[in-house]
Amino acid sequence: MQKTERNFAGPATEAVFNRTRLEMSRIFTKTSLKTEKVLFQWGLILLAVGFLLGRALILMEIMPFALPFFAAVLAIKKDKAALAGLAILAGAFSLSLQNGGVVFCSLFVFLLLHRFSGFITIDDPLKKLPFTVFISMFLTKLGIFYLFSQGVTMYDFAFITVEAGLSFILTMIFLQSVPLISYRKRKQSLKTEEVISLIILLASVMTGTIGWVMYGLSAEHVLSRYLVLIFAFVSGPTIGATVGVVTGLILSFANVTSLYEMSLLAFSGLLGGLLKDGKKMGASLGLIVGSLLIGLYSQAEQALSTNLYESLIAVALFLLTPTFLLKNLSKLVPGTSENMMEQQQYIRKVRDVTANRVEQFSNVFQALSDSFTQNGFYEEKRNEEKEIDYFLSSVTERTCQFCFKKEQCWAQQFDTTYEYMKEIMLEIDNNSLEQNPKLVREMDKHCVKSKKVIDVIEHELTYFKANQQLKSQIHESRRIVAEQLHGVSQVMNNFAQEIKRERENLNVQEEQIVEALRSFGMEINQIEIYSLEPGNVDVEMWVPYCHGRGECEKIIAPMLTDILGESIVVKNEECAKYPQGYCHVSFGSTKAYVVDTGVAHAAKGGGFVSGDSYSMIELNAGKYALAISDGMGNGERAHYESSETLQLLKQILQTGIEETIAIKSINSILSLRTSDEIFSTLDLAMIDLQDANVNFLKIGSTPSFIKRGDKVIKVQASNLPMGIIEEFEVDVVSEQMKAQDLLIMMSDGVFEGPRHVENYEMWMKRKIGELQTDDPQEIADLIMEEVIRTRSGLIEDDMTVVVAKLKHNTPKWSSIPTYAYRKKAQ
Repeated sequence: MQKTERNFAGPATEAVFNRTRLEMSRIFTKTSLKTEKVLFQWGLILLAVGFLLGRALILMEIMPFALPFFAAVLAIKKDKAALAGLAILAGAFSLSLQNGGVVFCSLFVFLLLHRFSGFITIDDPLKKLPFTVFISMFLTKLGIFYLFSQGVTMYDFAFITVEAGLSFILTMIFLQSVPLISYRKRKQSLKTEEVISLIILLASVMTGTIGWVMYGLSAEHVLSRYLVLIFAFVSGPTIGATVGVVTGLILSFANVTSLYEMSLLAFSGLLGGLLKDGKKMGASLGLIVGSLLIGLYSQAEQALSTNLYESLIAVALFLLTPTFLLKNLSKLVPGTSENMMEQQQYIRKVRDVTANRVEQFSNVFQALSDSFTQNGFYEEKRNEEKEIDYFLSSVTERTCQFCFKKEQCWAQQFDTTYEYMKEIMLEIDNNSLEQNPKLVREMDKHCVKSKKVIDVIEHELTYFKANQQLKSQIHESRRIVAEQLHGVSQVMNNFAQEIKRERENLNVQEEQIVEALRSFGMEINQIEIYSLEPGNVDVEMWVPYCHGRGECEKIIAPMLTDILGESIVVKNEECAKYPQGYCHVSFGSTKAYVVDTGVAHAAKGGGFVSGDSYSMIELNAGKYALAISDGMGNGERAHYESSETLQLLKQILQTGIEETIAIKSINSILSLRTSDEIFSTLDLAMIDLQDANVNFLKIGSTPSFIKRGDKVIKVQASNLPMGIIEEFEVDVVSEQMKAQDLLIMMSDGVFEGPRHVENYEMWMKRKIGELQTDDPQEIADLIMEEVIRTRSGLIEDDMTVVVAKLKHNTPKWSSIPTYAYRKKAQ
């Protein structure tokens, strides 16, 4: 029994603990929301800040803080301007009646000028505001000096100008910092100038606590050190020292005896930022050490113990500050790790949203493609007998409907009548009815209006065939659209996957490469590694200007080749504009093979415009495309057709769409673009530069040849020229090439050009086999010359020869060994 009680006691206690924790979390969240509501919606922060700024003084006389703060609140959060004004007046009157009167007069003059500020020719109200504040402060102080002084001296005039100038500057600062303390929702990251503006606002607020002393400890010293501790812990030594300097400087303006405080705060902010890795205790230790060191050189009346007590109280406040508040603040300060993570999360979110949107578009195109395909499938499956039934029903309506033997033929002899009419329809469709007199005689015996029935069948069959042809064209159009939509869907899906691919964390590899290069004497300013995937290396560097000596190509790339274990070359280089600058260089993997090409072409009769066009395209997918297009006929129209075909091909292939879909898309465009009988051929070879596999797509073109040593291989496929028909299948012929192989492509003007030759294929293979050179340009010239010689120098058709030689990619520079780091970066 006791054992059973113990078994149930554990889960019960855990459940109570979970409920308590959930309830505490709910209470904490509710309390936080209410606190934010009081601070921001009710304006408690503006009330406190306004009260302290109303008390703030510089050199015990200048009051430049009150009016700029009120003006900023009026411009940004107008509904809280009255509350801020009352707080400022309360703070000013808490010092003295004189200070309260000066602030009241300045606010009155400002409101009057702000109401009638049309004389300031600036359209933007926020840009106009500092000038209004400057004029208001200047007129207020000038009027007070005239009323309560014997006269205005040059010193008084300079004093007034300085105070008005400070108000002008503080207005611009408060316009950036007031939104940070008046709105609950803030942007993801603050600008550097916004951080500095916030620091100046907080330091100005602290000047309002000057004179607040308890047990000999100054409130402004405790709060200023607390502020420095927070920013040093959140942002590091740079911002920590900056906060210390700015806060100490403003406090020293307010009270000259606090001049040493600037050194203490700056040094403590620096030490606290350097020791931030030790968490809160580390930053606190920095403040205590800074207070002890600077306190030893402080003024004589400032006891070291008092200084230390003030720092200890600031440390206690800092340790009591919730960690989540500090983390939220660090997300807003630029340069912190939390801010960078926040920005990365935002960028990742934008990237994911973009990728998902692209995927949705891809799915839409795929769904449209499937819809067209399914419609075509169902139409193909339509019953042929049903189509014949509809046809015969149409014939019956015009013949048998009013015949007196209708009941006998279709009610009593339905099968016989149906078969006779069906056979006659098929015979007429095949143009063989005259050769079948037996069927005609039998139809005459069976039907009293056989002649009329046959005539109607012949007439209706014309419309039936036209209808069937139209349906076939619609089906083919749907199929072409479905294939094109499917190709677009694939491209968009691949693009979405590329967007989703995150940059790998390759900090270790970056350090290893930098160390290896620097050990060799190469100075590297910065390196970014985006990919170390074999065959797809992507590295960017910033290196000092080498005065054109080519160090990146001759030294860095060969060293990377040895380190990474694959051939690396310079992809792009942007040299520095001046000798002390840095060059931006991109390194990447080379392909396993390269292609050397040669071209020879001539127009009919030696003219300038050829109907043949050719193109050599290097695609981003590691493929190389060779293409020849021959427009029908000669001259400008043929040249336009062939060049337009290659231009369309190039643009579609560069999008990443598969070559067969690209060719079908071009064919549909050419067939629908014009009603003229203008056609063009296309001879396309797609070479994969990684494995040397070649796909040939020949649309109405002549054979191509591959020369491998003494062996000549013919590559041929049978397809009609582009634009003749809409429905055709692209035959893809694949061949595996090897290094040093020669690929020879030609138009029909070259292949069928030799005179007195019966077998063009054998003649061309023999000429190619007899070639003694392997230079692509020389081969193209020799083949062209041989063909022209057979015709006694006459060029009777447009002629084009394209020759490509496949070679292993041998780097220009040999790798430089770095034995200690070889392949470490992989």
